[in-house]
Amino acid sequence: MNSNPTIPRIRFAALPTPVEPLPRLSAQLRGPRLLVKRDDLTGLAFGGNKTRKLEFILAEAQAYGARTLITVGAAQSNHCRQTAALAARAGLDCILVLSGRPEEKPTGNLLLDGLFGVEIVWTSRAEREVALQMAFDVAWEEGRRPYLIPLGASNALGTLAYEAAFQEFLAQSIPVDTIVVASSSGGTQAGLALGARRAGWKGRVLGISIDEPVNVLQRVVADLASAAAERLGEKITIQPEAIQVNADYLGEGYGVMGEAEREAIRLFARHEGLLLDPVYTGRAAAGMIDLIRQGTFQQGESLLFWHTGGSPALFASRYAESL
Repeated sequence: MNSNPTIPRIRFAALPTPVEPLPRLSAQLRGPRLLVKRDDLTGLAFGGNKTRKLEFILAEAQAYGARTLITVGAAQSNHCRQTAALAARAGLDCILVLSGRPEEKPTGNLLLDGLFGVEIVWTSRAEREVALQMAFDVAWEEGRRPYLIPLGASNALGTLAYEAAFQEFLAQSIPVDTIVVASSSGGTQAGLALGARRAGWKGRVLGISIDEPVNVLQRVVADLASAAAERLGEKITIQPEAIQVNADYLGEGYGVMGEAEREAIRLFARHEGLLLDPVYTGRAAAGMIDLIRQGTFQQGESLLFWHTGGSPALFASRYAESL
């Protein structure tokens, strides 16, 4: 199903992803009925939410005659891993600008990046955007026809992928009251929010912030949703206050796994055989679990956890040693 027929898209994701009940976890938490949307099963190099976005982005990159994909993220970036896999599949070069330090023996996503044959530029998080632009400029001067993909593939085009994903979810005809999703660079939540708005959906899309305060993330998500609507030729302006964000679960900072994330990962694994990642879905699930325990959701509600993938990060040495 393509809810955006005027937007070019190259299909390679395993869609639609299933919606599955979580009966044992629901019983354990004694809260609302829990379900999960399995975007960890999108099929590209262990899957994840970025695969949907890359269907739209690859179409534009190829229209521009790109021969090299360049993107940016943290050392264990799920987005970078999926971009690297896509480049290999499409026969393109790939340059990743990563914040952090190289590992003597790469693990997790870094191991996979190497298998896909990428070039890595290491930098600090503060200098990441500067390093990204420099890598693009150098590749352009070398005649490599680079195409720049922003952090998390979160631009108007990437956001449209999740507007389409929301339409896919509606077509599955599974009633829920609230969608809970990890939100950081904002494109996934923005697409879901835009899809809900266009469909007149009465439920709510709740983003659990991974690393940003409420007001910052609300503005980012609202701007992306409005920009994506414009790409569709629609005048829809979504205000920041219409975006639902909870930033109470930032823990010790981005990429730092605490006891809340560890508990969430173990609960999903031991009660449903389902793997979360330490950075995004682990933190979002930890927030959702705490909100359930606080009685935020009614007993009779249905709550959908939108699983954005990321399980290879579990095997990164920095996380595996503390799980």
